[in-house]
Amino acid sequence: MHDRCSNGRAAMRASVAGLILTLAAALLGGAAPPPAPPTPEARTASYLDAIADSPPRLRMFLQAMPKGADLHNHAGGAVYAEDILAWAAADGLCLSIDPPGLAPPPCDAPGRVAAAELTRDYRRYAGFIDAFSTRGFEAGTGDPRVSGYDRFFATFDAFWPIAARHAGKVLALTRQQAAADGVSYAELSTGAGMTPELAKVAEGDVGDLAALYARIAPELPAAVQAMRAKYDRYDAEMATIDGCATPAPKPACATEIRYQIAAIRTRPPAQVFAELALGFALVGADPRFVGVNIVAPEHDPVALRDYGLHMRMFNFLKERFPAVPLSLHAGELTLGLVPPRELAFHIRDAVAVAGARRIGHGIDISYETDARALLAKMARERVAVEINLTSNAVILGVKGRDHPLSLYRQAGVPVVLSTDDEGVARSDMTNEYLRAVTEQRLRYRDLKQIARDSLHYAFLPGASIWQDRAGGPRIAACRVLDAAACRAFLTGNDKARLEARLEHDFATFERQRFD
Repeated sequence: MHDRCSNGRAAMRASVAGLILTLAAALLGGAAPPPAPPTPEARTASYLDAIADSPPRLRMFLQAMPKGADLHNHAGGAVYAEDILAWAAADGLCLSIDPPGLAPPPCDAPGRVAAAELTRDYRRYAGFIDAFSTRGFEAGTGDPRVSGYDRFFATFDAFWPIAARHAGKVLALTRQQAAADGVSYAELSTGAGMTPELAKVAEGDVGDLAALYARIAPELPAAVQAMRAKYDRYDAEMATIDGCATPAPKPACATEIRYQIAAIRTRPPAQVFAELALGFALVGADPRFVGVNIVAPEHDPVALRDYGLHMRMFNFLKERFPAVPLSLHAGELTLGLVPPRELAFHIRDAVAVAGARRIGHGIDISYETDARALLAKMARERVAVEINLTSNAVILGVKGRDHPLSLYRQAGVPVVLSTDDEGVARSDMTNEYLRAVTEQRLRYRDLKQIARDSLHYAFLPGASIWQDRAGGPRIAACRVLDAAACRAFLTGNDKARLEARLEHDFATFERQRFD
């Protein structure tokens, strides 16, 4: 009994002593400090959370948000139909009505119309806009018997003969739209094409790639020189349009452009190989060209038949040009579009056989053989995936919870958002970010990571400001971005320079008031 009373009195004395010390601390100014104000990033993230269910407010917010890079942008599909029709009118061209497209004169022949007359006939004008794009497809307009992929890919045959006459303007408009969307860097996919000399030797047995390459190789220097001269003209026209050398350049001049050279996978195999060889040689010769790709409908019977052969072609050329990076369209397929067996290996072979450092689309990942192991490999080797939400919805009908974006992110695979063919799809980069929020439930820090990764996994030359992953610790020289050591480092590294610019842009963006 005595022990229990003693212990009770001791506990009471300790409690009183603690109370006295607490009161004394309060009187002496030692009260717990108030919580720190939220960081600019946290405040910005909270604002996005508050407006996530309001697409109009979200659009205004995301329009101003810095977005880094657009790594999957086909320049040929980036221009809107209205511009193409304006060029046709200015050139005095004739158009056929059915099927829509360029036609020889006379324009008053049956089934033809002068492009200049379309602005006085809205019904026909609107018909050409729809024929040159997928306008209204997601809303259900158009012939329901025509699939999204057929409508999408049919547009290029309709409008490209007109747009090809204005390549410099195509590039200028593409860059202007990128700048308007807060994109500071774009890799534009363009066709390789061939010189007549290269076309003559691009024939033969693709079963012996070494022998075919031996015939092609002597023609590559002249073909490279011709391609470089062509893009000299395009770049000069683009710079003139935007006034980049004037005292008042357009904002687009601050958006940097590089090119990926793409072969057309539906062409004869020897021609595909020649286009790829030219692409590899061009990247090795001109810093404007930063990667090689392969394009056209992946579900086309020729593309399906030759898919494995194309991957071996990449492997063959990669051994001879090991420094050339690859971003390959792979897995732009879904169940029902092709037999299930065609869904089992395209992404895997692009990574493991061809050596792709980025995958375009990657929609069929969950159908791949041992998909978990493939996802782990892509995460481990940092093989990024270029996600095109609008394109995937229109062409494949894959969106919302059916889209594998969340699967890639959960597996730790880097992802970036891109536009694909924004003119054809009637979208832009801001809309891709908006869909990421409204359909994929991404939030501000997710989008910020994607923007950072878009530059981190770009095929820009030079080192990064990040020690490892984008958004993590920075290298010693750039712990302070404005320090002299960092400025010197940025001078010799294009990638680091644009990454540092993005960090400054984020700091400015997050300091503004959101209300």
